[in-house]
Amino acid sequence: MVFSVSRRVAAPAEDVWSLLTDVEQWPNWGPSITGVRPAPAGPRGGPAAIGPAACGLESGSRGTVRTILGATLPYTVTAFEAGRYWSWSVAGIPATGHRVIPQEGGCLVTFTVPWWAPAYLPVCAVALRRIERLAAR
Repeated sequence: MVFSVSRRVAAPAEDVWSLLTDVEQWPNWGPSITGVRPAPAGPRGGPAAIGPAACGLESGSRGTVRTILGATLPYTVTAFEAGRYWSWSVAGIPATGHRVIPQEGGCLVTFTVPWWAPAYLPVCAVALRRIERLAAR
């Protein structure tokens, strides 16, 4: 069971997907993130943190995120469907999922949270508003 919040964005799905998967953009739309450091590619870093399709992520991508509380935590991309969906765990705990569904005149963007984290939905709603603003540029 998951909870979700969605927002229709009047921007191409490809543009929104790019924002969602470019780790350098995460602090611009993620209210709880102030910095991101992808792990280096290779045997110790796992798969390349910047995928071959230049989308920024792929299944198994790893790195660290710095939170607004100042903590630096490891992340791992746990699911990835190019152009459509990705989810991650932070510090080994399942976190948000990010889905983009193309629609006429834009796309529908949905964030999901685990059943035990519905209190995080307002933070996701803020992120969706920021994504809409960034995608409109």
